[in-house]
Amino acid sequence: MAVGAGARVAEGARSSITAIRRALRLPAPEATVTVPEGADLGIRGLSPLYTPNDEFYRVDTALTVPQVDPTTWRLVVDGRVDEPFELSFDDLVGMGLDEYSITLTCVSNEVGGDLVGTALWWGVPVREILRRARPHGDADMVLSHSIDGFTASTPLAALTDDGLDAILAVAMNGEPLPLDHGFPVRMVVPGLYGYVSATKWLTRLQVTTFAEDEAYWTPRGYSAQAPIKFSSRIDTPRPGTSVEAGRVALAGVAWAQGVGIDRVEVRIDEGEWQAATLSVPVNADTWVQWALPWDATPGTHFVTVRAVNAAGEVQTADRAPIAPDGSTGRQRVLLTVV
Repeated sequence: MAVGAGARVAEGARSSITAIRRALRLPAPEATVTVPEGADLGIRGLSPLYTPNDEFYRVDTALTVPQVDPTTWRLVVDGRVDEPFELSFDDLVGMGLDEYSITLTCVSNEVGGDLVGTALWWGVPVREILRRARPHGDADMVLSHSIDGFTASTPLAALTDDGLDAILAVAMNGEPLPLDHGFPVRMVVPGLYGYVSATKWLTRLQVTTFAEDEAYWTPRGYSAQAPIKFSSRIDTPRPGTSVEAGRVALAGVAWAQGVGIDRVEVRIDEGEWQAATLSVPVNADTWVQWALPWDATPGTHFVTVRAVNAAGEVQTADRAPIAPDGSTGRQRVLLTVV
């Protein structure tokens, strides 16, 4: 099994979780993501389709990164269920891994911010685990617990829907989860902000109700439920930079999880909205890249971007702060052309 082989190699370095992780050999996923041609536009300064692990944003409540040994790790599944049980790491991996392409976003991400990233995750659907536990009919929430005391309140429906790929992830971009991204096991739920779904260093899934329990951030002024608001971002040219007059590549990313992006539009100063070229989407849970060539003239110019999702909704211009359930608005940057 996964831990058996790796942990024996690292037996003499049991005190070093880094060494154990390095020795860990996970089985290849049974199903993999097909990345279509044209999914990455390859424009300089544009975020790559998949964010490297060492560049992926990190937001959590851990003052120090927890050191969790997969050989002793256990997941408790209990609460309002008919069959509470525990899983070891080998039990989880033995259920069979699949690969998923999912963008994650933090509720603290301001419009145009960098608290968003995309990775290829290996994991097991949460619905398979909850199906074994058999939640009670009155349950509507799963309170996921981290070893550091953090909790997240995820709607039960988001974890049991056959059409949603909520997973317990053990690998990120082809390698075991980095320690600071939740090694050995974390949750990844497309379409929900991380504070209500993306629990790292996971130890417990407690089936409960929103009326009975609340998660870490709820009494601190954030909503108990928080679907990700679709948005767009300008990656290049960087805000506040100077560019030479002539043909300039404007480019960035946009996301509308569970729905998908229909188009991205860009406006120069107060001109007409222009449709950008989109990359070929991997799926509705993965951001897309966009690009628009611009014949820049000398002076200062404002560049604004907005997305339109596949349901025909236009990204709102109304500004809202990150609390209680995510920021809104359109990114507008000032560029100087020389």
